[in-house]
Amino acid sequence: MSDEPVQSAPARVAFVFPGQGSQSVGMDAGLDPATFAEADDALGYALSAIVREGPVERLAQTEVTQPALLTTSIAMARMLARARPDIAPSFAAGHSLGEYGALVVAGVLDFGDAVRLVRLRGRAMQDAVPFGVGTMAAIMGLETEEVRALCEAHAEGEVVELAGHNCPGQTVIAGHVGAVDRVCEAVGSGARRLTVSAPFHCSLLRPAADALEAALADVRLHAPLFPVVQNAYADVAPDVDGIRARLVEQVVKPVRWMECVQHMKGFGAARCVEIGPGKTLAGLGKRIDRSLPVVSFADLLGGVA
Repeated sequence: MSDEPVQSAPARVAFVFPGQGSQSVGMDAGLDPATFAEADDALGYALSAIVREGPVERLAQTEVTQPALLTTSIAMARMLARARPDIAPSFAAGHSLGEYGALVVAGVLDFGDAVRLVRLRGRAMQDAVPFGVGTMAAIMGLETEEVRALCEAHAEGEVVELAGHNCPGQTVIAGHVGAVDRVCEAVGSGARRLTVSAPFHCSLLRPAADALEAALADVRLHAPLFPVVQNAYADVAPDVDGIRARLVEQVVKPVRWMECVQHMKGFGAARCVEIGPGKTLAGLGKRIDRSLPVVSFADLLGGVA
């Protein structure tokens, strides 16, 4: 028997990308400005200046928020690749908007195409429902099927649907304001209205899905370098046409984040790295499965972003 030490295989890593809500003015601090300059060129305006200086109200506009977060995540992914080449993804997933970051890092979407797509996506999502007509709420402490039943019981001819399952005991709903309010009243203290500009991930956003489908028809998608678990079905599409279809359906279907994380663990992921500002997905990961740790970008490269 050889006396050489046994080299253990490196832990398989999943990159996970947060969605809308994790943005802040100045989130580009310490990051390579080249990625932001690339986004500026793709969009035809100075997105970088809004990210760096605000105002916060402009950054909060959905059509700005989405490319700003995508650009920040890609700048972080590129920085991590240079600074820590030992940490490379075997899988990826993103929460809502974050799915585009996952697809860029996996080589499916070119960055310039992705930035333009998410600007259109953000604008179309905002335009699909007049401001004040729709909303969202987080429901705590109930199982998903219990929440689904409450939505059916309190719709009263309006739309109120599951919009996401983030972790055990946390489900998000979306729809018309009145219907969402009725579900919240039925739930009581376990319900919390969210401050959002539109009822994301429900059937009211079908016009936005149609607009995205038309735009995606003109964008070339490449075969992924590694599997990307997508929100709409919490699975990996069989080909680029399937990836394209899932991006469209994601607009009107719930974000099945808990299942996405479980799917990556089933693939063999041993840890996740959150590529984006903040630690939202790290927090959810602790509630989904503590045996699959989620490390933030800031924890890996301390003092940056």
